[in-house]
Amino acid sequence: MTAAKRTLRLGLPKGSLQATTHKLFTLAGFDLRISDRSYYPAIDDPDIECVLIRAQEMARYVEQGVLDAGITGIDWTLECRAKVKEMADLRAPWPNYGPVRWVVAVKEGSSIRGPRDLAGTRIATEVVNLTKRYLKGHDVHADVEFSWGATEVKPPLLADAIVDVTETGSSLRANALRVIDTVIESTPRFIANRDAYADGWKRGVMDRLVLLLRGAITAADRVGLMMNVPKDRLEKVLDLLPALGTPTLSTLSDPDWIAVNTVIEERVAKEILPQLADAGARGIVEYPLNKIIE
Repeated sequence: MTAAKRTLRLGLPKGSLQATTHKLFTLAGFDLRISDRSYYPAIDDPDIECVLIRAQEMARYVEQGVLDAGITGIDWTLECRAKVKEMADLRAPWPNYGPVRWVVAVKEGSSIRGPRDLAGTRIATEVVNLTKRYLKGHDVHADVEFSWGATEVKPPLLADAIVDVTETGSSLRANALRVIDTVIESTPRFIANRDAYADGWKRGVMDRLVLLLRGAITAADRVGLMMNVPKDRLEKVLDLLPALGTPTLSTLSDPDWIAVNTVIEERVAKEILPQLADAGARGIVEYPLNKIIE
């Protein structure tokens, strides 16, 4: 009898992180197909089985072993108080994958100015455990209530203060709210069940996956540059390169020229290309990068 094939059951976040997670897997080289009618995305890796789960629940299912691994914010892992193995911080320069903050906010004009002023107040939030831990750290007692959504509209009638998540603060400002403190900063993390992490085969699949995902993130805001440089201008050109690593130098058929290949941040490319041309570089090519394995 043939043994059943092993797979790694991977939780992918449904909701605000979903589209960017899909993009990340595509850049990492995977063909990930998510259907509107199914919670089981298809992926072109026979070792991985994907399941769509809300980020808020991910860490709990990973801790229980229902999932071997998953992607969720560190905020939800701490809120669930889940005992899992964190394998990677997946922060990236894309929507919803950058740092977000859970902040304490009050209505403009409120007399609450700092954590101590929260004593005896009513606080609405989706992260009850995080909020209680924050208050305990300041030795403050308050009534913390779970909010099912639209938390920013609750002060001052339904709550004295809120703890809500923000990336830019625009929603808080639109509702005339003032931030008085930060509870926690959160980024997406790759987490694993501890037993799955201890399993050699599953650990190998996870290590390979994390390597490719991080490689795609590292390449997200970088580009490659290659150019030909006269030998007598080489030092001047190299001085201009804000290289993220040592440039690669190669000889050409013409002994008076050197080929230079390097990686730079994409945001500086438009400034440095004219400078390189002025310094004597020719045949300058800027090209996109899919992955950088450091």
